Amino acid sequence: MKPANNIWIQKEQCPCGDWKCFIKYDGEEQGQACQPTKEGTLLSSSSEVVFAPYVGQIFSTDDEALEYYSNFARKNGFSIRKARSTESHNLGVYRRDFVCYRSGFNQPRKKANVEHPRDRKSVRCGCDAKLYLTKEIVNGVTQWFVSQFSNVHNHELLEDDQVRLLPAYRKIQEADQERILLLSKAGFPVNRIIKILELEKGVQPGQLPFIEKDIRNFVRTCKKTVLENDALLTEKRITDMMELLEACKAMSERDGDFVFDFLTDTTGKVENIAWSYGDSVRAFDLFGDAVQFDITYQSITYGVLLGLLSGVDNHGKPIFFACALLQEENSHAFVWALQTFVRFMRGRHPQTIVTDLDPGLRDAIASELPNTKHIISIWYIMSKLSSWFSLPLGLKYSELKSEFEMVSYAESIEEFEHHWSHLITRFGLGSDKHISLLSSYRASWAFSYIRDCFVARITTVEYMRSLDNFLKDILNEQTCLQVFFEQVALAANLGYGAKEGIDYIHLKTCMPVEEHAESILTPYAFSVYQHELVLSMQYALIEMGKGSYVVRHYKKTEGEYLLIWIAEDEQIHCSCSVNSYQIVWAKLFFCTLYNPGYVTASCSLICNFMYDDP
Repeated sequence: MKPANNIWIQKEQCPCGDWKCFIKYDGEEQGQACQPTKEGTLLSSSSEVVFAPYVGQIFSTDDEALEYYSNFARKNGFSIRKARSTESHNLGVYRRDFVCYRSGFNQPRKKANVEHPRDRKSVRCGCDAKLYLTKEIVNGVTQWFVSQFSNVHNHELLEDDQVRLLPAYRKIQEADQERILLLSKAGFPVNRIIKILELEKGVQPGQLPFIEKDIRNFVRTCKKTVLENDALLTEKRITDMMELLEACKAMSERDGDFVFDFLTDTTGKVENIAWSYGDSVRAFDLFGDAVQFDITYQSITYGVLLGLLSGVDNHGKPIFFACALLQEENSHAFVWALQTFVRFMRGRHPQTIVTDLDPGLRDAIASELPNTKHIISIWYIMSKLSSWFSLPLGLKYSELKSEFEMVSYAESIEEFEHHWSHLITRFGLGSDKHISLLSSYRASWAFSYIRDCFVARITTVEYMRSLDNFLKDILNEQTCLQVFFEQVALAANLGYGAKEGIDYIHLKTCMPVEEHAESILTPYAFSVYQHELVLSMQYALIEMGKGSYVVRHYKKTEGEYLLIWIAEDEQIHCSCSVNSYQIVWAKLFFCTLYNPGYVTASCSLICNFMYDDP
């Protein structure tokens, strides 16, 4: 518990403001660690058969023998404990005795001088099951062999669902320890923590590898340790923050393009700090039309929130723009961060900013970036559906998830509103606080409301995974903030200008627009463009006269669009009022057929952020 490492975690608070409605969902990564059976119990990764030990069996070390005997005991309904050990001056410990946990008899103890002493019944009943080890040295190699073994018990052996509750097997893994501490800090009672962990791991009630008593003892021990280290932690926070400030000042002296700013509280302590690099500022001029402001990580050690401003370059790679460490997670801190970012970027505002669902951040963006379109990542919303609705809906949750995804991508606002109302009514969510929250934000996440916004693909699954890897390179266990600062600088330098290793992409249509795009776009941008261009072949152009055309999918009877072609101005106007997805490629195809000279202008207009040499 000593604050030796700077530990970063994803913030746990639900955007509705209530800590106690959030349940973590680990998805595929958790599913690889443990899988729920049909009965809801966990499948162990070590399901191999363990044979009974035998006299003469040899082990390299006594610890290896202990692990083997312990595995055998668990699969046979009992646990073991260490008993006697014998040592000599020459050999050291040369004998180890392991016995059944019910071996021997409990010796009477002197009762404490209290009014109501506890009289706990002993489990020991004189069981004679045992395994004795003896050490020998053969040709200079130390080994341990089984000198005695007995598997005769004078008590009933336990079933699988009972043996796991023996103290020897009730262990709280490190990942569960961190989770328990976070939930305890948020005010969760022990019984609620148990319930949340069961839901997260997908097990039936009572099937965790530990019980409430273990959690209670663990939390009590940790709280005591934390109190002892509070003074040390406070001193470390102040000292390391000042060292980070000095590192920024030194960097500014070495690099004239480096920019930073900080805010102090009434006592002179650093409250917020932000910085950016010359390459990042120049990259913002090229790729800053669509940015993401990520605030999902916070440091336990320093009690600060990480705000990372990033985007995507013409090779599809995440690119660093600026970074901030904030003491508070409120609109005041976000306003300061956004003001600082805009100042770093020489007053330029992005067209679009993508964030998670945070009320304070929404207010700050509305205040400081009034002409910037605020979009809430659908990736973020989908990742929270399980924590919000799996418990109240039970088996119906999978249906809700499928329908929610379909509704979120409705093409027209009228269609979205109709299906959204139907979804709320069907699942009885009219009074649900999370549905109310999503409804109030729908203009920022529903596709029909944001379809005319330029997002440079930073809302795609591929980009989010790339950004996650980018953050993992930065957010390892640094020992201090200065090392974190160096990690950010390294990641920023590696990210800018890095080209992907995509091989040559063959043409698929042999259309002039495809050939021209291949000559001016990066391999990443061309692969994206080519995919959409191929899909555009599914749309038919029907001439209506006087420069008007109808674009319609060859299988769909609904969802047609009206195109107006103004030849003298070389302009196309569409009834959807947006150049997005397959419709825009149908327009390009149309232009290629009727005015090949228009191709260059169209490609430049749509893909200007993807050129190989912008």
